[in-house]
Amino acid sequence: MFPLIHGWTSTTRSTQANVKLGGVLCFVAGAANAGGFLAVGRYTSHMTGVMSSVADDLVLGHLDLVATGLGSLVAFVVGAMCTAVLVNWGQRRQLASAYCLPLVLESLALLVFGLFGAAISSFASFFLPLTVMLLCFMMGLQNAVITKISHAEIRTTHITGLVTDLGIELGKLLYINRSKTAALGQPHVRANRQRLRLQALLITCFFCGGLVGALGFKGWGYITTLPLALLLWTLALRPIIDDFKIAWQR
Repeated sequence: MFPLIHGWTSTTRSTQANVKLGGVLCFVAGAANAGGFLAVGRYTSHMTGVMSSVADDLVLGHLDLVATGLGSLVAFVVGAMCTAVLVNWGQRRQLASAYCLPLVLESLALLVFGLFGAAISSFASFFLPLTVMLLCFMMGLQNAVITKISHAEIRTTHITGLVTDLGIELGKLLYINRSKTAALGQPHVRANRQRLRLQALLITCFFCGGLVGALGFKGWGYITTLPLALLLWTLALRPIIDDFKIAWQR
């Protein structure tokens, strides 16, 4: 899986590399989302549910939960903003690791969550909202990475969109084209099989990540996030080494 690392810089990325990277990041997002739910009782990979929760809590008068929800939304946006800043900074300096910098930051956030997450159980009233916002920040970071690198063709945390796209392509696949349609000059309805495989792969990776995250958190607790951080470091390692070699040669 990891030979893709060398092929996802800003100048050499390929569709195959984007797909593999998207699959890995979907796995990480699924694991962090499911494990995070067991830790804080909230899913943090999508903002649709967050905004709905803010509306519900506002009507019910749960102002503390409204503040947490709005903080989660802001954290997700800030994560995406950080990705844009880091990637553009790296591209201006022609770094091979331009797209890796947000993943390094995400891995550090995962380390913080894994190493200090146990404090949530002792000081839940203080740390719980901060932990939710930390997880949302991570999701914003990595979703923006693959969105930028694939020109918005791949998302890793927006499973609703992936399932919608999957349904559209399946509808095209099952559509029966009649011979008179071609005679009238209308093109046949054809499914994009490559896109169909892509959506299925990303959804499967997210689900498998969710299983691993839930099982790992149930069995080993917060320490489960450490292998996820290591996985992100593995993705980012080779481009960073390439940049160090270029800087050393100068």
